[in-house]
Amino acid sequence: MPRLYVVATPIGNLSDISPRALEILRTCDLIAAEDTRVTRGLLNHFQIGTPCVSNHQHNEASRAQPLIARMVEEDLTVAVVTDAGTPCISDPGSVLVREAAQSGVEVLAVPGPTAMASALSVSGFDTREFAFYGFLPRQKRELEEKLLAIARSGVPVAVVHESPHRVIDLMRVVCDTLPGCRVSASCDLTKLHEKTVRGTAKEVLDALLANEKAEKGEYCLVLDLHDVQVDQPVAAPDASLEARIFEAMLAGCDLRQAGERLMEQGEKRNDVYRARTSVQRFLQDLLDEMEDDGDE
Repeated sequence: MPRLYVVATPIGNLSDISPRALEILRTCDLIAAEDTRVTRGLLNHFQIGTPCVSNHQHNEASRAQPLIARMVEEDLTVAVVTDAGTPCISDPGSVLVREAAQSGVEVLAVPGPTAMASALSVSGFDTREFAFYGFLPRQKRELEEKLLAIARSGVPVAVVHESPHRVIDLMRVVCDTLPGCRVSASCDLTKLHEKTVRGTAKEVLDALLANEKAEKGEYCLVLDLHDVQVDQPVAAPDASLEARIFEAMLAGCDLRQAGERLMEQGEKRNDVYRARTSVQRFLQDLLDEMEDDGDE
């Protein structure tokens, strides 16, 4: 009976691999690896000779179905691994798992290390409820919008990944966007130089700026949002732009001022211009009709 094992591998310290994971990697027919070179290094360390095939984010969509079909046809046991940690958690593997499940192939977890759980465990925050977001957008505007959306969602703790080259930029945006946020930033988890910095967003940013080695090692950050307060987005009015122009005019604005007020509220200039023109035409038609009635 074909089986797919989702096998967690060490995120740094090789001693963290479980005896069960080693047994599965040693006895399975094939290993689907994110990077076969990285996985081969792990296998060589433990003297495991199981053959590997690549299964990464760029080829998983096309590779998954043929691999599952081969498993069914040849009755193979396959282990899916990533470079470090648990597959499918901000890493490849989910497509292969989905194809296996849909084809009736049994999928079994071989649990083990994951940066997310490790970072949460050393944060010191109340982590009874949290959400994992993986890597956040790179562009500042999109990053700000994502952080605000996370804070507005009501999630008390958020876990994110970040590369060493962008972690300072991320922390600067957190400082500006999420006042009151506390952060636990962990780097090189389980490795010899593992380090976790905790404090307010500003304190963590200052610590990273003062550390000349901050741009080395992957980061997993835990954001404590319990004390963060951000403005809720203003709901878009249900009324049409034309109706809102009339409302402003009834409040004492002229047509031009009513249009300017809408643009100040975030409406697009072209949309406001069209609405203003429509209102102006309506008022002119109404005036013409009243004059015609007067002539009669």
